[in-house]
Amino acid sequence: MLHSATPTRRQLFALGAGGAAAASLAACGGSSSGTGSGDSITYWSNWKEGESQQSVMKEAIAAFEDETGITVNVEWQGRQVTQKIVPVLNTPQVPDILDGAFGKLAPVLAATGQVLPLDDVFASDVEGEAITDVIPEKFRNESTMKDGSPWLLPFFITSEAIWYDAGENPEIGEAAPESWEEFIALLEDLKSQGKTPLAADGDVGGYNVAWFQTAYLHLTGVGGLNELVSDETGALWDEDAALEAARCVEQIVQGGYLIPGYDASKWPAQQQAWATNEAALLLNGTWIPTETAPYATEDFEYAAFPIPSPDPTQEKIMRAEPTGFVIPAQAKNPEAAAEFAKFLLRQEFQEKIATEGGQLPIREGIETIPELADISSAIDAADNTYLAADGITYSGYMETVMWPISDELFLGKIDAEEFISAMKAGQISYWEAQL
Repeated sequence: MLHSATPTRRQLFALGAGGAAAASLAACGGSSSGTGSGDSITYWSNWKEGESQQSVMKEAIAAFEDETGITVNVEWQGRQVTQKIVPVLNTPQVPDILDGAFGKLAPVLAATGQVLPLDDVFASDVEGEAITDVIPEKFRNESTMKDGSPWLLPFFITSEAIWYDAGENPEIGEAAPESWEEFIALLEDLKSQGKTPLAADGDVGGYNVAWFQTAYLHLTGVGGLNELVSDETGALWDEDAALEAARCVEQIVQGGYLIPGYDASKWPAQQQAWATNEAALLLNGTWIPTETAPYATEDFEYAAFPIPSPDPTQEKIMRAEPTGFVIPAQAKNPEAAAEFAKFLLRQEFQEKIATEGGQLPIREGIETIPELADISSAIDAADNTYLAADGITYSGYMETVMWPISDELFLGKIDAEEFISAMKAGQISYWEAQL
């Protein structure tokens, strides 16, 4: 990915607010010429009308229809698309294609065998270039395979990092912390300047748990968290890495670094406070610039650095979560649906996904918006990448075990040792209930 110069809030505001499974898709191996005039597909989108990415998708649909003669009947379902798909999977109302983040699609569709394999799609090309060359190997994670076949065709990725205003805190960009020790030193320095170091919307479990999960992955390597959660005995919670990662979270909580009221806040109050410089740092995803732009301080300069590692001698890792297309097993026109999915990999629309949608395109060599330049560089420099929650897709585990117990730790209600004990017991109970 390529980058550009330091941004301001004004530059960003314009981006907007915040049996059948064995079927063959052999017809997808040719050019994007469609399957003939008069064909149609139903597309359920995880975007809502008015969003910047929705505008890009709308433009792509019009171009695809004009070129192929295939009609795309789109329904802008929003982020609840995966919940809405479940009741219709075995009905005539099932769409031919839908999109979403890996973490949302995997447990609902892939884990239940409700998607078609995309081997033929990945064996084909886009604008004369092999798809396996268009999509870098590091983003073709094993978790996006089922029985040896890919089921998700990604078209952009999301990541996460620690955000700050480079105009307000230029010294951070000059020497961003790489180790946990350096990170704590930065927090102390910010406190000494009379600044609140960290903002956090404490009511969002997925945000709270990111601190523990990332620290643990830095200590164990990619795949370590998935292995931890997969352990039905809970024994891995007794290993040093789990306690060390939990103590990192405890250190943030007990150090007085978090913005007052974070433990009783309602999203997005604290990220709004951060965007108006009431706190210096915010751990969050690549969507933060477009999400906070409408209320950010004038000339806010979005910058970010990777979450520092408790063990900087380990390989450098960055989250890279694919958002892409899947074709349900009961799709009525899977060939045309696959052609539409491939259309979004074209250079033209990958550039629009970056510049107009404010996303990190899956293709390399495309200039990102300035607001995402730091994260894009960090992904390029990483030795390895990982999925959100390390690709964990066990039904209900995050919502009933890890998130609520992690919340207790992050909100200061339990300490690191109590967190480990509760996680081990909760995980054992979870797996016993699966029998």
